[in-house]
Parts: sequence; C-alpha cells; structure tokens
Amino acid sequence: MSASLNAAVATATAPDPACAEPLAVLGRDVTVPLVTGGEVTYAALDYAASAPALQRVWDDVAAYAPYYGSVHRGAGYLSQLSTDLFEQSRATVAEFLDCRAGDQVVFTRSTTDSLNLLAAVLPADCQVFVFETEHHASLLPWTNAQVTYLNAPRTPAEAVATLERALADREPYGPALVCVTGASNVTGELWPVKELAAAAHAHGARIVLDAAQLAPHHPVSVRDLDVDWVAFSGHKLYAPFGSGVLAGRADWLQQAEPYLAGGGASRKVSRREDGGVDVEWHTTAARHEAGSPNVIGVYSIASACRALTEAGFETLVVREQQLVTRVREGLAEVPAVRVLSLFGDDAPRVGVISFVVDGWNSSHFAAALSAEYGIGVRDGLFCAHPLVRTLLGSEPQAQGECGAPEAAPGERSLNAIRVSFGAGTPDEHVERFVRAVKELVTDGAKWQYRTEEGRCVPLRGAV
Repeated sequence: MSASLNAAVATATAPDPACAEPLAVLGRDVTVPLVTGGEVTYAALDYAASAPALQRVWDDVAAYAPYYGSVHRGAGYLSQLSTDLFEQSRATVAEFLDCRAGDQVVFTRSTTDSLNLLAAVLPADCQVFVFETEHHASLLPWTNAQVTYLNAPRTPAEAVATLERALADREPYGPALVCVTGASNVTGELWPVKELAAAAHAHGARIVLDAAQLAPHHPVSVRDLDVDWVAFSGHKLYAPFGSGVLAGRADWLQQAEPYLAGGGASRKVSRREDGGVDVEWHTTAARHEAGSPNVIGVYSIASACRALTEAGFETLVVREQQLVTRVREGLAEVPAVRVLSLFGDDAPRVGVISFVVDGWNSSHFAAALSAEYGIGVRDGLFCAHPLVRTLLGSEPQAQGECGAPEAAPGERSLNAIRVSFGAGTPDEHVERFVRAVKELVTDGAKWQYRTEEGRCVPLRGAV
C-alpha cells in the first residue's frame, strides 16, 4: 500500500468527535437468545465475510424498486430509467475507484467471479505470479496459465523483493500478471500494493488488486496505486449479496472471447450461407456482462460507494483504527491469546484480526462467543488455507477445513478465530467481545458443547 495510506492508518488514533457514531446498518437492533437465558443485541463481528448492508443502501434500493425495469432491453419509461441508473452506477464506481480514462468497469457476481473473469481473458502463454497468502478467490482461478506461487513474506519489503526476483527469472519473457491482496482477510495487514505494482511494471508484468478487504475500509485509487485492475465484492462493501466489480484496463478484456456468450454481450448476430452464425461482440464492458444484469445489486454498490464517500473515508479510518487499537490492546492483556501476523505488531491493518487461544479448540471458542454472549465471529481457515497454516506453523499438508474442524471441544485444531468490524460497528460490540474473551479464558465456558456435523454447538439442556 502507498506510503501515504500507511502513514494515515498508523497515525489515525486521536479521538475525533465527528466520527463518534457508526454508520447505520441493517440488523443493528436484532436480538438473539443466549443459552444462559435472556436475549442480547447481536454483535455482528464477521464483517470480513459479509458486512451488513448500510441502511442508506437499503433505502435507496427500496426507493428504486417500484421503478424496476429491464436494462438495455426496452423502449418503455421504466426500462430507460433503469438503463440510465445502471450506467450511472458504472460511472459512480469508476469515480469511487479513481479509474483512468479508458478503464472499463465490468459488473460481476463477486470478487471470485471478477478474478475468474480476468483469468478467462488472459493472453496465451501468460504467466501468473501470486503469493501463497492470498484468499482462494485470487489463489485458484489461474488454471489455464503457468502459475508461480510465491512463499509468504515476513515484511512488506520482502514481498517486493520476492516478486522482483521471480519476475526477473521468468522464462520465456512474455505476458505476465501479478495478483495481490490489498488487505489480508486473515490478518487485516495492508500490503505494499503501490510498490508491488511498480515492481511488476518494471519487469513488463501487469497487476490485479484483490480489494475485497481493502475497499470497505480505505479509498482505493487505481490511478495512484497504478494497478491494472481492481476487483471487489458488494457484500463486503455494505451492499447486499450478489454483485461485484472488475475495473481496469480494457485491452485484454476487449481482445478475449466473452466470459459468457449470450444476449447483451453480442452487438450483431447473423446467419451465414453455410448455415452457421457470425457474431460481432461488444467492445464495451457489455462484452462480459451477458444476460439480464443484476440491476439492484449494481445500484446497491453505487449507493454504498456514494455513502462511504459522503461519510468521509478519513473519518471512517480514524474511527476504525480506534476499534482496532481497543481489540488489540484487549487481546494483548490475555496471555493465552496469540494474534496472527505476517508483518508484525506495528504493521498497518484494517479491522480484521485473527487469533488462537491456548487450550481452546477454535470452533468451541467461537461457539461460546455466540451462544453465551451473542457475538458472531468466524472460525476456520478463512478460505486462505496456505496462509493460516503458515501462520500456525503447521505442515502445508496438514488437515483442516474452511469451516469448523472435526476436533472436539478442548482439542487442538488447525484453525483460528477471526473478529472483524467496520463502519457500522458500535463501540459496545467491541467492548463486549474483549470482555467475553477475557471471561472465557479466565472462567471457561458456562455451557457444555459437542461437535455436530463438523461444528461445535451448545448441548441442549446442559450447563
């Protein structure tokens, strides 16, 4: 990440009255039952998986819903209105990402879909370079390319040096793509994206930024970072499920066959004398948006982009860093807790923190947080198996799952616990989490648990 952003995160600790309140999100008043009796307001601390939708986004979608119409398909008023809204949303996203003139914004289903789309349009003989620290969405799509997997670096400088060596040694010299995360979905640490982009370009390679965990927490400038593409998901950016973005250079996208063949991607279709079909594909983003698009999903992303921009990212960063500091300081007070990190305690990070607890199975701990305190976190390998295994010091071939392990309560597992938060997180949720961790480690669980279908769950009627 750029030096200016690192500096902003590192110094964003001073209280600011302007950022005292979280943004309004759906579900903020939902109550859940506790196994120990009574109910409590649910503390959603799994933003890294899916952030709750902003109330502003939901209201915008509700206001548009009566005017729903088919995009690019009709002459009627509602169809024309929806088409304008769809294309205005594309412009809003381009502005949000500070895209360059000529960049294309393609709407997809998710980050995973975006990166699979990019993998599908790679030039022949393209080589791909990706760190083992990536989420599976950016680690696995490159099945039709020659892939070099790079070992996990322990400093940002080592990440840049590792990439430079790999690119310098590549044979033959041809098209190449580097894929890197902006913020880790496991540790929350910011990666030196601008420096990695400079290294890639110096060696004739392009770079795609997986901004799924970065875009909800910090402004992302395609122009400033000098990345060739950026991908992110709406459901992590405070919008509903089912929409995503791939934005960046148009040439590879225009030169490749459509990601999906069908209506919308085709500009002209005609029969040949021999009975076949000739197709002229669009050269715009529509080339890779075949079928009836997810208009509401696209509009919700644009609404979230506007809401975050209007709230002021500097204000949001300051408040989130206060929450990060509170969680890290609270966990540091518990000797049994080990926070996972690649780059060390001083590394700038977003509101994503993973940890393990001595003497606890991760699934058991997460289940107790939910059942006894009404706190939702994530346990497992977070769809980043190689990274979590590296951080836990286990063998690469060690058994483990994306979800809960088969280990029983109290048994050691190869999984971790992840707490994550953002612009909609109340202070009370973070304080409750810190208190719950301390109480569970000191006093143990108040309830009995068992493993059921691979997940630790409260035992009915037990205390």
